[in-house]
Amino acid sequence: MSSTLPLRRILAALVLATAVLVSTTACGGETKSARNSLTAAEASVSPSSSFEKQKLAKTRFVANAGLAAGAAYQWIVKPFKAGKFKKGTKGRTFALVKAGLAGAFTYNRLKAAVNNAKGDPLLSKAVAPLSSGIESLKGLGGKLRKGDATDADVGMFENVINGVKGAGKSAGAEVKDQVPSASQLSGG
Repeated sequence: MSSTLPLRRILAALVLATAVLVSTTACGGETKSARNSLTAAEASVSPSSSFEKQKLAKTRFVANAGLAAGAAYQWIVKPFKAGKFKKGTKGRTFALVKAGLAGAFTYNRLKAAVNNAKGDPLLSKAVAPLSSGIESLKGLGGKLRKGDATDADVGMFENVINGVKGAGKSAGAEVKDQVPSASQLSGG
């Protein structure tokens, strides 16, 4: 009985290898002209028209800017105004870590929103002047995390977010605050 077991394994392996060989050979029967015509057909089909791209650009802009605004308000502006970043305050360290993550997340989502705005001519013109303000937020996440943020720093977050909201509204893409989940914030 023990001698038939290895024979069965060899036979099963042989059948399996033959099946794989036959199936790959059968799938490889495509001619060169058929491949070329398929490639040409794929190249001529566009997944979306320019109108759809513009519509999606506005939608993505609103989503990214809304997440940035929600994170900035929920974890930076509100705790700062409540005094949670002051030395000796209970829960200060946790609030500072969340604010640091929110700062980095806000910067990331605002950069994504500006990139999305490039797909819509009106939105692109409205957001263009805000790029330098968004770029100035780059180092504020670390400043918040260390507890070195001032009123002016938090005010800068508010001003940039309000500028992005205003630009979106003027281009017909109203931005509403959307508070991101903790997993979005840490993965951001």
